[in-house]
Amino acid sequence: MAKITAAEVNKLRQTTGAGMMDCKNALVEAEGDFDKAIEILRKKGQKVAAKRADRESSEGAVIAKVNAENTSGVIISLNCETDFVAKNDTFVILANELAELALQYATKEEFLAADFKGNTVADKLTEQTGVIGEKIEIGAYKKLDAAFVGSYIHAGNKIATLVGLSAAVADADVAAKDVAMQAAAMNPVALDESGVDQSIIDKEIEIAKDQLRQEGKPEAMLDNIAKGKLNRFFKDNTLVNQSFIKDSKLSVAEYVKTYDKGLTIVAFERVALEG
Repeated sequence: MAKITAAEVNKLRQTTGAGMMDCKNALVEAEGDFDKAIEILRKKGQKVAAKRADRESSEGAVIAKVNAENTSGVIISLNCETDFVAKNDTFVILANELAELALQYATKEEFLAADFKGNTVADKLTEQTGVIGEKIEIGAYKKLDAAFVGSYIHAGNKIATLVGLSAAVADADVAAKDVAMQAAAMNPVALDESGVDQSIIDKEIEIAKDQLRQEGKPEAMLDNIAKGKLNRFFKDNTLVNQSFIKDSKLSVAEYVKTYDKGLTIVAFERVALEG
């Protein structure tokens, strides 16, 4: 039997993230062959992943990253089954490392196939499922490109947002972060009226008409009053029209114009874990 040293066990642990005993057992089974031990650990992860494939992974960490030029951003959620795992420092570090890598890829599929420390991202997730004993997967994957991109991650890594501005003006980082915090807190359904799905508009008009009928308003008046209520819905639920949370006298669109009169918000992304 090959003699397994503590240094070899530690090297395997550093490479795979598996526990000390799992690494020692894998090296013993592999008779000291390092690459074979990695394969043994990976197969163990695949078995655990198969057993837990139907489990719900509604917990996790949501991470936003922006490139050095502030022209591109990404949000990913690294999902797991329990809040206990989601709050583990090692899990959060892995989520941040994966988000940093995700900046380089346009799609989730490309990202999962990308190299991560010698494995694909997909294989790393399978491996971690074996190590942790919970289903680990990438949930949300959102990209945003703009002249200036800012981000915000809410405490606890449960909500993350990206905001794109039309220009990299002075103090754009402050403006973008404030708007990203707004999006995190107020959960707008769209950037502006044009981005609201027609099915949502139809539903809101119907709800407004039903309320008006219950109030005894004449049928002939319903359309005009319902349109007024719809405008209120747009004000409350579209990002640029919302009252700015730090100064309710301004809309969010008006707030960014305090930095530059031509500055606009061109896009945003928001990901939240509700588990």
